[in-house]
Amino acid sequence: MAKRSSRAAQSVRSFESKIEPLFGSEQAGRSRGWHPVATEAEDEHRDQSYVRKVRPQSDNQRALMQAIDTHNLCLALGPAGTGKTYLAVTAAVEALEAGNVDRIVLSRPAVEAGESLGFLPGDMHEKLAPYLRPLYDALNDRIGGKRVRQYLADGTIEIAPIAYMRGRTLNNAFVVIDEAQNCTYGQIKMLLTRLGWHSTMVLTGDPDQSDLLDGLSGLIDIARRLETVPGIAVVRLNEQDIVRHPLVAEMLMVL
Repeated sequence: MAKRSSRAAQSVRSFESKIEPLFGSEQAGRSRGWHPVATEAEDEHRDQSYVRKVRPQSDNQRALMQAIDTHNLCLALGPAGTGKTYLAVTAAVEALEAGNVDRIVLSRPAVEAGESLGFLPGDMHEKLAPYLRPLYDALNDRIGGKRVRQYLADGTIEIAPIAYMRGRTLNNAFVVIDEAQNCTYGQIKMLLTRLGWHSTMVLTGDPDQSDLLDGLSGLIDIARRLETVPGIAVVRLNEQDIVRHPLVAEMLMVL
């Protein structure tokens, strides 16, 4: 009986020695990364590669991140490409992962950029998807599409147009209001007053790129009034903080 068990063990070791060069050891598989037949745990490990620490690239970006950490309400104003939305979404994701908030609420106005899209087919979510796409892109880049879909399905992350924010009280949430330059004074006032207990709200916008008629945007007036209120941070970024192609900064200086 002992001889039979010994022969069986030798046979198993021999089989493993032959198959290991073909597929590699488990440790080698992990070092290579994702495998097409990976288990769910390994697939989850692969998705973790999206979770990385984002570091500010300028003094103003550093000031913005510090303001978000120390204030419940923060306004980030600056030209395109300065990382306003990305840094705000990053702070929201980090707060959620740290357990500081229960959910993330992202909102932006459904305003067309100088053209009329006309009738859009599909249900409500499909109609609004083109307007909210920048927020999806920022989330996908931070935590990966798989986790974004999971969080959207269970309500941990909510992306909604500004029109659906009235009457709500947002407790235990991290709220990001994007493209606020396309909101009227009344809309921004309504959004700011949604802030509930144990919540953080970040309002981002570029005062120079409003798609509303002249005089309708309320962002500059709101920022000027709130700048004197204790406990509220207003951070202004400029062309020196642009992290897109260098030509973007050059163009904004002459356009």
